[in-house]
Amino acid sequence: MIVKKQIEISNEEAQFLYGIRDENLEFIENLFGIEIFARGNLLTFKGENEKVEKALKLLNQILKNRGKKRSITKNDILITINEKEIKEKEETEKEQIKKENLIWINSKKDFVIPKTPTQRKYVEAIRKYDLVIGIGPAGTGKTYLAVACGIEAIKKGYFQRIVLTRPALEAGERLGFLPGDLEEKIKPYLQPIYDAIFDLMKYEELRRWQERKIIEIIPLAYMRGRTLSNAFIILDEAQNTSFAQMKMFLTRLGIDSKIVITGDITQIDHPLSSTTSGLVEVQKILSNIRGIKFIYFTNRDVVRHKLVKKIINAYEKYYKLRDGNRNHTESEENKNK
Repeated sequence: MIVKKQIEISNEEAQFLYGIRDENLEFIENLFGIEIFARGNLLTFKGENEKVEKALKLLNQILKNRGKKRSITKNDILITINEKEIKEKEETEKEQIKKENLIWINSKKDFVIPKTPTQRKYVEAIRKYDLVIGIGPAGTGKTYLAVACGIEAIKKGYFQRIVLTRPALEAGERLGFLPGDLEEKIKPYLQPIYDAIFDLMKYEELRRWQERKIIEIIPLAYMRGRTLSNAFIILDEAQNTSFAQMKMFLTRLGIDSKIVITGDITQIDHPLSSTTSGLVEVQKILSNIRGIKFIYFTNRDVVRHKLVKKIINAYEKYYKLRDGNRNHTESEENKNK
């Protein structure tokens, strides 16, 4: 389709752009296979719509980049075209990466976008491997992204149900007997998982899923003796599992199922003197098995309040300083002996 489009530029812009005997305009004409008519400050572009649009974009880019230059050469025009093509290619690639990593929810949220390179690797691993273990500090999206991937997998028909579990262990406190029936007693321990689901799914849809047993949220202790087939299974706060609990959980994996394990080995709530963290030990035991993927998050992946990242960094520095002083003291004591 042949079109005509006109733009008006200033005297300074015309002087900068046209070149001697309008040679720059002729050069642009030949580059895009269009016609350009210049009458004073009025430019008329004639040709196929797509080619005219490209020429106009190039013209705008040239004028935008002129800075304090008084004139432009053919080489400058070619450089601008090359830079523009590179930028468009990069934007296309970024858009493609974003599209490939979108987690489609189609509920309260239409989709979730992983925000960091490690989060993207994590999502890719969850889609590819049957057992993924995500380890890293709080606020890196380990649980949230796992839940989002689980919801997406159910909606795409890859699994029949999603099972979410975590150890029922208090963070350094002993709350004693909680009031209410069994569901009311265990709900406070599982609330972080509910928080993620409520942020992603509409309440009515979540209720339907629970009624039809598509989604199940249970304490880890209730997993013993079960075999979970055709299920997307998430174990949250895995740093609080014992060696035996981790083995028990891993052996629940049934046919056509997937497991995602998340945890932060710097926030273990049970005393290490009495039990060893299952998440710490599993790294040594399963690291060389094919089909299992470990993803390690760092402070750079924290997507909560900006202060969270600073708090984590401060604690890391404190631990390093404390451990360094402790090692130095022990070394001095050994010398004195």
